[in-house]
Amino acid sequence: MTTPKLRFGIDLGGTKIELLAIDDSGIRAQRRIPTPEQYDAVLDAVARLVEDTEAALGARGSVGIGTPGSLSRHTEALQNSNALCLNGRPFDRDLSARLARPVRLQNDANCFTLSEAVDGAAASARVVFGVILGTGVGGGIVVDKREWLGCNAVAGEWGHNPLPWPNTDDQPQIACYCGRSGCIETYLSGPALARDHMHRTGETLHAPEIAARAQAGDAEASATLERYCERLARALATVINLLDPDVIVLGGGVSRIPQLYTRVPELWSRFVFSDQVATRLVQALHGDASGVRGAAWLWP
Repeated sequence: MTTPKLRFGIDLGGTKIELLAIDDSGIRAQRRIPTPEQYDAVLDAVARLVEDTEAALGARGSVGIGTPGSLSRHTEALQNSNALCLNGRPFDRDLSARLARPVRLQNDANCFTLSEAVDGAAASARVVFGVILGTGVGGGIVVDKREWLGCNAVAGEWGHNPLPWPNTDDQPQIACYCGRSGCIETYLSGPALARDHMHRTGETLHAPEIAARAQAGDAEASATLERYCERLARALATVINLLDPDVIVLGGGVSRIPQLYTRVPELWSRFVFSDQVATRLVQALHGDASGVRGAAWLWP
């Protein structure tokens, strides 16, 4: 009898580390711990998670890691991570040495997209663009169920392009942590939606509250949500014009707003360079678990 292939997916973020162990039978284990602040402590924490879970399951597995940022093609070190102690360090190589096996590391949005392309909301599609609309805004590309990274390992870094076709409603531009202003992330993240509503109304509400009020017919919340949908439509239209994916799948907290899936496709047609738009806009099937699941799928 063949032993099912065990895969470990690890979601390595700035505040928490989550491990998922899966095989052909499904989820075997799931654990979550806080992210330490020092590099060596993070390395030890991830290694212990894997080793302790293997001991409990009595099996050895492959290891895939999803984390904000990407591995530089030039230095082979992590860049742009929100776990700041990881930047400039070859975390995948160091963990590989510690665990005595190869380790694969990818951007968390790439992992999210891979999860949804393999067996999620976009499982039937060849070309998938995945979007995380949360505290930040990320993007990933999967073709034929394999992540597409590009020669600079930044394919899908959609959130740090400028919002296209700007208008007076988009002023003033907001400075982004990346050092530029007017990035898509500064308009389409969850905090950006709340900030836009406060700027227009003086009222402090979180994204779900704005959506709920809009659904109930509140005029100001409806106007805020309409501005958001129109901006998202513009931003995704550039993706369709360039990549022309079969499916765009949304994840992150803002993706739970149901109005997005009807209103955005109604709006993006005016910006897409085609007489018809067949691209489907869908919500992630696996929700918050998609990133860690996708990390496990880095090993096909």
